[in-house]
Amino acid sequence: MNISYKERIARRLTLVTALIVLVVFAIIYLVVNYTVVQSIDRELKLETDKHVGQIFLVHGEIRFVHKDEWLEQEHSQIQLNPIFIEIVDMQGNSMDRSPNLGEHHLSFYPGRGENNEAWTLKTGDREVRQMQIPLNHAGKQEGYMLVAKSFEDARELLTNLRNILMILYPGILISLFLAMRYLAGQSIQPIQKIIQKTNLISQSNLNERIPVADPNDEIAQLTRSINELLARLEQALTREKQFTSDASHELRTPLAILRGTLEVLIRKPRTPGEYVDKIRMALGSIDRMSEMIDQLLSLARVGKGKMSREEVELISFVQDFVQQAELDSGREITVETNLSTPLFTLVNEKSLQMILTNLTQNAIKYSSPTTIVRFQVGSHEGAPYLLIRDEGKGIAKESLDKIFDSFYREANDVGNPVQGTGLGLAIVKKLATESGIRVEVESEKGKGSTFRLIFNTEI
Repeated sequence: MNISYKERIARRLTLVTALIVLVVFAIIYLVVNYTVVQSIDRELKLETDKHVGQIFLVHGEIRFVHKDEWLEQEHSQIQLNPIFIEIVDMQGNSMDRSPNLGEHHLSFYPGRGENNEAWTLKTGDREVRQMQIPLNHAGKQEGYMLVAKSFEDARELLTNLRNILMILYPGILISLFLAMRYLAGQSIQPIQKIIQKTNLISQSNLNERIPVADPNDEIAQLTRSINELLARLEQALTREKQFTSDASHELRTPLAILRGTLEVLIRKPRTPGEYVDKIRMALGSIDRMSEMIDQLLSLARVGKGKMSREEVELISFVQDFVQQAELDSGREITVETNLSTPLFTLVNEKSLQMILTNLTQNAIKYSSPTTIVRFQVGSHEGAPYLLIRDEGKGIAKESLDKIFDSFYREANDVGNPVQGTGLGLAIVKKLATESGIRVEVESEKGKGSTFRLIFNTEI
């Protein structure tokens, strides 16, 4: 059975409060019980202290200092809170008792009475609190004086208190539950408003936000977190739409070229040379689409899993990369460093390999075949860095903020986009972000570009 959050809060708070109230009621009852019993015991102690020096047992006979004290009204009449006294010998045989006992006797317990302790018992149809005091004469114990006081009024008081507490307890619990349920409902109203507003937000109105409450409390923090999440979703959806639009546009161009080439071929017979030219054009379109698909897959794979980092010696890594890049491209690529000791950093090797590959391909693509691509490895203020510098066409200042966008390609001198997929630098930026590498670029039109990779200093 599904229980609402409001109900769960009310039940939990009521349960905790019920336990607290139960403990408080138990303490109240125990304190009152202890106070009443102590009050009666104190009165018994005063009574025994008053009579123990007035009553003696001498060779089995009772002697009184003041006989009239023994016959006073409180011992001869049954009244409110009367005192009962009985004198017994060492075997517990009754020798005398106060007239208000009538035909009843107080109970004798051999061995008790040494510590002036009191206990509750039944005498006839009465409940009394009794104390047992030894009577001595000439250093010899002759018997006991049993002193008791009615416990019925105290018992009635304690019973009434218990009944009142037992009646109040469920009433308090019901009242608490209803109050907690109401307060819980009031407390979660802001959350319900957030839920209602969130349910109204869909893909078509993802730009809407939830109003933030005035108090800077947990509800306001939750609202801001949801709004930040919506902002990230909106940005991701916008990028996804733009990416899809750009990808379909970029793939449509080589497909159109391929289709047009094939349609031209089938219109009429061609010479072998014409067939070769058209097939080469078609293969070029296929190569371009393959390159773009590979780049798209690489871009999609970035960030799909947790990227592991390992310690890499940067100088030797770059030297090995440059050596292989020279063999693959046939271009001159150099490595410079101002360090005489190894330079270590934490990075994902495969990601760094792809970053350097894309930056090197760009440097080669946008520079003349006779220029040199230069790598420089160094350390500045403890942070390892790597520069990739070319002397190519350079990038216009207005394009520097766009070069890392997917499918962005700067126009050439005649206004047409430069050949390529426009995904290389987007992959570089995303891989660098995932690897904790900061990418900076400096460029001047006609003088070349410099890409700077600044690595994380944590080892």
